Amino acid sequence: MFKNLTKTERAWVLYDVGNSAFTMLACSLIPIWFKDLAIGTAPGQITSDQATAYYSISISVVTVIVAILGPICGAIADHKDMKKIFFTTAVSVGVVGCILNGFATSWVVFIVIYVLTRIFYSASLTFYDSMLNDVTTEERMDQVSSYGYAWGYIGSCIPFIIAMVAYILSGGLSPDLMLFSPQVGRIIGYAVTGVWWFLVTMPLIRNYKQYNYVEAEKHEIGKVFAKIAGTLKKIATQDKKVLFFLIAFFLYIDGVGTIIDNCINIGTDLGLPTVGQVIFLLATQVVAFGGSLVFARLSRKYDTVTLILICIFGYFCVCLYALTLKTLLHFGILAFGVGCFQGSIQSLSRSYFSKIIPAENSGEYFGIYDIFAKGASFLGSAVIAWVKLAGGTINIAVASLAVFFALGFLFLKLADRQPLQNQR
Repeated sequence: MFKNLTKTERAWVLYDVGNSAFTMLACSLIPIWFKDLAIGTAPGQITSDQATAYYSISISVVTVIVAILGPICGAIADHKDMKKIFFTTAVSVGVVGCILNGFATSWVVFIVIYVLTRIFYSASLTFYDSMLNDVTTEERMDQVSSYGYAWGYIGSCIPFIIAMVAYILSGGLSPDLMLFSPQVGRIIGYAVTGVWWFLVTMPLIRNYKQYNYVEAEKHEIGKVFAKIAGTLKKIATQDKKVLFFLIAFFLYIDGVGTIIDNCINIGTDLGLPTVGQVIFLLATQVVAFGGSLVFARLSRKYDTVTLILICIFGYFCVCLYALTLKTLLHFGILAFGVGCFQGSIQSLSRSYFSKIIPAENSGEYFGIYDIFAKGASFLGSAVIAWVKLAGGTINIAVASLAVFFALGFLFLKLADRQPLQNQR
């Protein structure tokens, strides 16, 4: 598949392969490692409920900080030759933090390092997404963006499998399988992920050139906040295409994020075996790889909005299917359905947004875009919590998310009908 890409496009795609390794670790083993350190009766340790609460708070802290810093850093990075500097710094700090996290012996130190790592990891994605305008043409954006998610899903499996084996051999599943201590298992898992992340990022750092930029003026940094405020006002009052898309994106990505964040909770509430869930979630990465490639090919014939609408409808059906969930097989079918559209809906959203914003201000706009992306899933998670607290089943809770996809579908149709303000 790489043979159809230019050298710069290939380097850009590879970063998805690198950062997805950390994403996979964060969705699976990191919460487990945190609770292993935190929960207990020894001095300094806490209860399971407290551990869950503190972990959730840490994710919320990351979300708020990234939402505040994203547009600011993005606006500064839009200046000539700045984007590469910001991106390289974010990746470097993120990788170092990832490796150091494995050596933490206190849950407090663990969560502090993890929060810092997540902040720089998230910041790197803001700069990375905004690079799409520089690495390819508008006609190839859908295809290149889809390749990024596709190879990111399949590539992340390699370091994750190594980390998973280290977790198993450190007694993660059974004390009988322990060959070394849990601390060593964490060090191996984090180190493999960090090294992988750094190595596959090097081609992009070497080859990226910023073609779209704004010229820096004297005291420009002091005008950043006013500039962002002006951009937000423009989106709200003039650029209805961007406004309606961001509303649609927030709604349907909220649904996508909620399903991803709660996948283990869904299986646990159904009483399904953990090992079986992990296997199906790993298989979902492979399905997402194939699904992203299929949509990359479809993007050559069909417009981006039509393909995103298909993905939204697919997720809508997945939510309704959740009403039938009972067995591990049902869970596997649900995971398969999610995998078919997971990468595509994200990659096509990214490329579509790149097409409707001014290329020279892509960093600032993607900082705003990431507010909607990083803030996603909190409404959906609130819906799931409300349904559960009201005595409803996890099946009803997941099915309720169909509302987000229905509304997202409608707002995306509205966005598609608006004229393009940012002519290229």
